[in-house]
Amino acid sequence: MTPGSDRDSNNRPGHTPLDVENYPVAPATLQLEQVHVFVRHGERTPVSIRMSEAPANIPPTWLLCKEGRKFGAAVSSHTGSNILGVERVVENEDGSLEPGECLLGELTDLGRKSTYNLGAALRGVYIDKLKLLPDVAHNDSEVYFRSTNLPRTIESLQQIIHGLYPPLKQAEGFVSKIRTRNPKDENLYGNSAVCERLKTLMLKFAQAAAVAWNPTLEPLDEKISKYIGGNPVRLDGKPRASGILDTVRAARAHGIRIPEELRDNTVMDVLEKAVIEEWFSAYRTEEVRKLAMGRLLAEMSGKMNQTATGTGPTAPKILIHSTHDTAIAGLLGTLEVFDNRWPEFTAVVTFELFREAPDSRPAGSFLTRLLSSFTTSGVREKHYIRARYQNTTLFLPLCQNVGDHLDGHPELCTLEAFNRRVKELTPKWEVECALHQR
Repeated sequence: MTPGSDRDSNNRPGHTPLDVENYPVAPATLQLEQVHVFVRHGERTPVSIRMSEAPANIPPTWLLCKEGRKFGAAVSSHTGSNILGVERVVENEDGSLEPGECLLGELTDLGRKSTYNLGAALRGVYIDKLKLLPDVAHNDSEVYFRSTNLPRTIESLQQIIHGLYPPLKQAEGFVSKIRTRNPKDENLYGNSAVCERLKTLMLKFAQAAAVAWNPTLEPLDEKISKYIGGNPVRLDGKPRASGILDTVRAARAHGIRIPEELRDNTVMDVLEKAVIEEWFSAYRTEEVRKLAMGRLLAEMSGKMNQTATGTGPTAPKILIHSTHDTAIAGLLGTLEVFDNRWPEFTAVVTFELFREAPDSRPAGSFLTRLLSSFTTSGVREKHYIRARYQNTTLFLPLCQNVGDHLDGHPELCTLEAFNRRVKELTPKWEVECALHQR
């Protein structure tokens, strides 16, 4: 089904574009050195067919994947490498083909567009405005691209790269490397598949959320149950409340017509709050923060310190990671700045590393200069980190004490304060992931 007309005045958009024009420039005493970008994939279809029967009639198949179907594939031959024209299609059980049909959970043409636009916006900020990166890409030493090993995140990253460095801004021979990791090494989300303790904890919190929130969801039965086969609306129901939310958000992002009750924000807000509690309440605990996001934060911190100290291989200036809503919420929850709203499609978190030379500090900043003289990293210049979510600058609790941020700028954490908190969050992975009773 192609998009219908579901553009009511209260409809929330599928994603919020990155605002290049109003990007807040850092104080003039600071020089941007490196930026880490974590982005949720673009708009996609639901991961399961739900509410396709009357009276909901949300389509089971979505014809929103036409642009991504044709591509050239490199094919080896005895005479070298040739390009073979290929078109991907979805085959239904009866063997029928429908042009542009999406797989379940697949990035749609809208998702491709929004992630391309994000790449273009990143270009507007970090190339055109701040000159962090060169105008034309010549090699991959200054850029780092990594994705989880799922088609929707890989394709999202491809679009981001094309927006950041479109073909005319790529030198001849330039090839972007998209990195993926084996499942055992994946840390771009809370990897409970390889951490038994994390799996147990997440299940425990999900079950507790069901007990606490199912009574709150019960009044929604009158409005929603008729659309889910007469079943009650519950976190552990059939379909699960998270599944209802997934289908509704995907449909609304694409303008697909859905029943009025599922467009009522007073109804959907209650559903969202319950699902947020099910999926992310565990991030209020230090143990889940460590096991879910500690390895990722430690890796990022290490690359920032590599840039700050100038030791080891030259670190990239921009590192873009294509991941999932659970990773975005997990990072925000771990750093205690989660807004308790489900991350939008193409939602983005950035961590910017700035350098301040000693002679650029105001003469009156005695405490800052005194503290900087005792850094453990041995770096002469002072370094600061600024975190942003979408178009909002974050004030991280980890650096709100005096001396842990740039004077007058509590949003700019010292690298030392950030490192100190990350060290607390870094798990002894094999030991702490082992299943044990608490």
